[in-house]
Amino acid sequence: MFITATELKENMGKYLTLASKEEIIIMRNGKAVAKLSKVEDNKIEVAKSLFGILPKEASLELAREERLKKHESTD
Repeated sequence: MFITATELKENMGKYLTLASKEEIIIMRNGKAVAKLSKVEDNKIEVAKSLFGILPKEASLELAREERLKKHESTD
């Protein structure tokens, strides 16, 4: 669904409710500037975008270790 920024301002509650059911694109001067969607949808899309990018040996533990090493080297 596409709506104008003015329409969103005037009916915010309505569109917050609708966003749980469908994606809402907010337009300003004929251009898409923002999107309202379910929080879960965004997490799923981010996860899907990582498939095939992350190496098979990637793990949360390895990511934590790398992050800690970076943090220690900047101190």
